[in-house]
Amino acid sequence: MSRISKVLVVSVIASVVCAVAVSCACAASTTLLDIYEILKTKEFVDLTHAFEPGIPHWPGFPDEKRETLYYYDPGIGTMGSGFYAQYFTHVGQWGTHADPPAHFIKGLRTLDQIDVKEMILPLVVIDIHEKVAANPDYCVTMNDIRAWERKYGKIPEGAFVALRTDWSKRWPDAAAMQNRDQNGVAHYPGWSMDVLKYLYEERKITASGHETTDTDPGLATSRGDYSLETYILSRNRYQIELLTNLDKVPEYGALVVVAFPKPKYGSGFPARVFAILP
Repeated sequence: MSRISKVLVVSVIASVVCAVAVSCACAASTTLLDIYEILKTKEFVDLTHAFEPGIPHWPGFPDEKRETLYYYDPGIGTMGSGFYAQYFTHVGQWGTHADPPAHFIKGLRTLDQIDVKEMILPLVVIDIHEKVAANPDYCVTMNDIRAWERKYGKIPEGAFVALRTDWSKRWPDAAAMQNRDQNGVAHYPGWSMDVLKYLYEERKITASGHETTDTDPGLATSRGDYSLETYILSRNRYQIELLTNLDKVPEYGALVVVAFPKPKYGSGFPARVFAILP
């Protein structure tokens, strides 16, 4: 090798080393505030229904009751005036809500025991809304999952996987959400066991969610079969029910933030869920 060639090789190596060093230095100097400056420029999408008395819910639960205890002006609050304070009475599984493992499985985690690191996750959306439009009893299949992975790659470990059916567009019509036939059998879409086992056992996702009132499809819940929800919760994982606006987020690349109160030994509670778009 000539002296000139040796000089060129050394120069190239030095340039690469400098570039790597600069890159590492930049990465090391990135702060949470820097990340926040990026995040606040992104679009946020609320995936949560507002709740109130009369909304769709599991038929075995009572309706919400609400009372105004104090109101700004006299004569409205049942206990006084000067400020606004309401009294809420509802089951934990109300509106867009979180189901912790203990909801079905005795001895597993209650709501307060879910780690906050499980509340901000990569968001994966499996879109089956067109198939559901053609068949309201449609359940997601492994072909749907394989099609997603052919397009985007492996579903990332630790992800939150949401099932888009556009069923939330029926909200807040309880009869439309249940979609019962003349025999009282409900017809709405759901998950399937092979897909859930693949997601939780092979892809090792953290949580999942859907737009319907149940994990299991209407044909199953109409006969008292909640085996799919039982499976998820038995994995010591949580789920979110009654999501909305999944048609406004991409199938891959967004983050999801799942927040809910921390009742001691809580069996469930309304959640506030939103996506941060890429």
